Order: sequence, then C-alpha cells, then structure tokens
Amino acid sequence: MDLSTLTTEEQNPRTKNIDKLDTLSMLEIINSEDKKAAIAVEAELKNISKAVDLITDKLKKGGRMLYIGAGTSGRLGVLDASECPPTFGVSPHMIQGVIAGGPKALMSSIEGAEDNKDRAITDLKERNLTANDILVGIAASGRTPYVVSALKYAKLIKASTIALSCTRNSEIAGLADVAITPLTGSEVITGSTRLKAGTATKMVLNMLTTATMIKLGKVRGNLMVDVQATNEKLKSRAINIVKTVTNCDDETAINALKKSDNSAKAAIDITLNSNES
Repeated sequence: MDLSTLTTEEQNPRTKNIDKLDTLSMLEIINSEDKKAAIAVEAELKNISKAVDLITDKLKKGGRMLYIGAGTSGRLGVLDASECPPTFGVSPHMIQGVIAGGPKALMSSIEGAEDNKDRAITDLKERNLTANDILVGIAASGRTPYVVSALKYAKLIKASTIALSCTRNSEIAGLADVAITPLTGSEVITGSTRLKAGTATKMVLNMLTTATMIKLGKVRGNLMVDVQATNEKLKSRAINIVKTVTNCDDETAINALKKSDNSAKAAIDITLNSNES
C-alpha cells in the first residue's frame, strides 16, 4: 500500500515546525487550516445536492439510509444517525450508522477492523440492506477495505450508493452513484484525518440529513417541529416552537402539547384550528 499517493497522507509544509511553536501560534495555525474544511465542502455543494435528492427519494419510498465507515469516519456516521430521531422525530430504523468493529469501536480503536472486508458484508446482511435502501460509504482516504467491500456489496444487490472521501480519484468514488469529495488537503499532523478531513466529513453529513429532513417536511420555517420532547430542555423548546408558529401564550402552548402527547407539530395544528374556530 503506497500511502504517499493519498492527499490525506501528504506532509503539510505549513506545519513542519509546529512542535517548536508557542501555544498561541500553534493554535493559530490549526485554526487557519480548519477554515479550509468549509471551503472544501463548498466546492462539493452540487454533488451534495445530488446526494440529498437521491436520499430523499429513497426515504419517501420507505427505504433507509445507512452510513458505514471505520474509525473517525464510522464514528461520525453513527453520531449523525443517532441525532436524527430526537431532532426530527424519525424512527432509528430510517437512518443508521454502521462502524467497523461494532459498538466497542465507538469508544476505542479496534485494530484491524477497517481491513475486514467480509465483516462489512456481514454487517450489512445483519441489517438486511436491500435495493430499496441507500448506503453512504465514508472514508477520508477513499480506500478503507471495510468501506470498499460494503459499497461493492451494495452495488451487487442494487442498493443506491454515495461515497464521501477527501482524496482525489478515490476507490470508493468509483463505486458510487454520487461521489462527494471535499479536498481538505494535508493535515496539521500528517495523516491525522480526524482533523480537517473529519471536520469536512461532519459538515457534509450534517447537510445530508438536515436538507433531507427539511425536504421530508420535518422542519417548518427553521423550526424542528417534529422534535421529540424527551427532556426538560426539549420540552421547553417544543413550547417555544408552538408559541412562535401560532403566536400563543405559554398556557395555550402547554395545553396543546398535553393534548398532542408532546408533539409540537400536532400542537401547532390544534392551536391554529382553535384560533380559526
């Protein structure tokens, strides 16, 4: 394996002497490099848009979206998937995150898991991936064996595929219906893709789910009207959402939420219908 050919493995000339700098100078360089992640994502907006439309179409037809990755990439996929139910009120079944090495890999490194091609197929079979679903393969390097194998299997069963990497002409890009490739360049610490590449990856995943959920009607204006009010903070948010949309007072919003089992969207309808009558 020749890592020198990967963009993410190049040595950053701007940080060769970072170990000699004082703390503030060190942080200024890291901050300067981090800004490049947003610019790299901006260059991929057309491809991200194609991906969102593809995901939306699949989910509208009852399909699911699965993220799959190893290490940082896998953790970011699991994180984004796990945030969708409380934010948008969707079933955990709809958006899922799969990480090489399983749940233990979320807390610690599972050596060798990213190289296990067979396990990737097993993991997808266990989740019953079908042609109705869409698989998003995430690998900053674009060549992680676990992710490559997963995308090949997805294509074999005719599931839709998206590839997210940070390297030019990556292997996973060639396996996907849509390839998203924010080129973040060499890292502050050579090869440490939890940095700029990880930041860009998180930004793209945010866009994929947020834009999809907006298109599925899970947002009204810029309010998360399908929020699951499962704790005090979210209950307060639900009250504020109902008040903002209907221009009612606290008592009216609270009563409407009680009638609707804490569904902000339903409480809005109750309040608006009450106002009309």
